[in-house]
Amino acid sequence: MPRPTTKTELIFAANDQWDKMWELIRALPEARRLAPFSFGSDPKLKEAHWARDNNLRDVVVHLYEWHRLLLLWTEMNINGEIRSFLPAPYNWKTYGDMNIEFWKKHQSTAYDDAEVLLRDSHSKVMVLIKSLSEDELFGKKHFAWTGTTTLGSYCISVTASHYDWASKKIKMHNKTCK
Repeated sequence: MPRPTTKTELIFAANDQWDKMWELIRALPEARRLAPFSFGSDPKLKEAHWARDNNLRDVVVHLYEWHRLLLLWTEMNINGEIRSFLPAPYNWKTYGDMNIEFWKKHQSTAYDDAEVLLRDSHSKVMVLIKSLSEDELFGKKHFAWTGTTTLGSYCISVTASHYDWASKKIKMHNKTCK
């Protein structure tokens, strides 16, 4: 599916990828949902997240924390408190370190609690998206605080693209789970 360029396409893509991700999760037997990941040493799996995320809970809280980033960033900026998307001291070169901090923060979070957090944050992100106009989401430089990227692009990254990422990990887990 091509990257959304309208509010309608964004809402559809976010909900579609969300539904696909949950279909994969629901199809996992409970033991597999709670089992540790075992991706082995596949040289194709070089990105840091393959080693960082040890189980489905880690993926779920990762999505939740990125929802929180979007929600807080948007709320603060719309209310006049200008701040960057990534909290200090992180930037786009060091956001992997931020992801590790998210991972550490949730090591004692139970899977069921993580799922509740994610479902709630997804709902809030979708309310946010629906509350914004087409121009607010996809108008070039509509908001100075989004720089050269549209707010819609951030929303796509935090929803549809991230849910697709999670689905790939879930499929790999299901394939490699012993």
